[in-house]
Amino acid sequence: MASLTENIKRKALGIGFHKVGIVPPEALWREEKTLKEWLNRGFHGEMAWMARDPAKRSDPRQLFPDASSVVVVALNYFTPHQHTEDSDKGKISRYAWGDDYHDVIKEKLRVLLAWIKNEIPEAEGKICVDTAPMMDKAWAVRAGLGWLGKHSNVITKEYGSWIFIGEILLNIELEYETETVLDHCGSCTACIDACPTSAIVEPYVVDSRKCISYATIELRTATLPLEIADNLNGWFYGCDICQDVCPWNRFEKPTEELRFEPRLNETVIELDAVESLTPEKYAERFRRSAIKRAKLSALQRNAKFLKRSSD
Repeated sequence: MASLTENIKRKALGIGFHKVGIVPPEALWREEKTLKEWLNRGFHGEMAWMARDPAKRSDPRQLFPDASSVVVVALNYFTPHQHTEDSDKGKISRYAWGDDYHDVIKEKLRVLLAWIKNEIPEAEGKICVDTAPMMDKAWAVRAGLGWLGKHSNVITKEYGSWIFIGEILLNIELEYETETVLDHCGSCTACIDACPTSAIVEPYVVDSRKCISYATIELRTATLPLEIADNLNGWFYGCDICQDVCPWNRFEKPTEELRFEPRLNETVIELDAVESLTPEKYAERFRRSAIKRAKLSALQRNAKFLKRSSD
């Protein structure tokens, strides 16, 4: 069984994942308690799906009853480009520069699962990438890929926090990780101090309602909250401030995955062009891009408020 486990890890790395760990599908009781406390404080804002059945989110066997192992992978998405500062353009969060990470990770995980099934015909599995009710960051920590930073993103020693996370739930028992990574944030408060809206209300806890990323991506209202609108700092879609200032992101390495290179060589986008988009042009421009997470009306709202803040 140990050789199979090592072969799965070797195959995952060969497919292009940068880190992999395997753990038993034990329910995340402590993390479920933390999630419920976060929900009770209203920190999920209008993301109602986060409040649906926290117990299901914490126990993968409710998602895949035959689960015996959780294969957790991390994919580095850092590309060595920078934002340009231009009041006529809005900054895009680094994770959304290239192709939609859901598609990229799912494709790689399908290849991995197909290989496992070929090796073990009785193997069955379920692929999870972000949209499935899995606590991805908690599983990455449990699998020893990194630790949860004070900005609530997973940090790895090798790639900083510029990683995407995915899982395969398998019905076969494997050798499991025995160690997790210690929290290496120490006394650093760089991310907390840098957040212009004080969204990191305490170490490891983010109030989404104060977060620029939440407001520009998830919030569906016609206007942006005043505290957000006054502190956009040029961000049109998402926000990387808390990650940009993290000392661990000095160890970033360019990814080999070319699909994460900026589309149209854009790390920023012209605000006038966004405001003039039709539904058809919007669908064409952002097809297979994570930016489609925000509807056209939200993108045009963001552009309008950014232009107003630069006047």
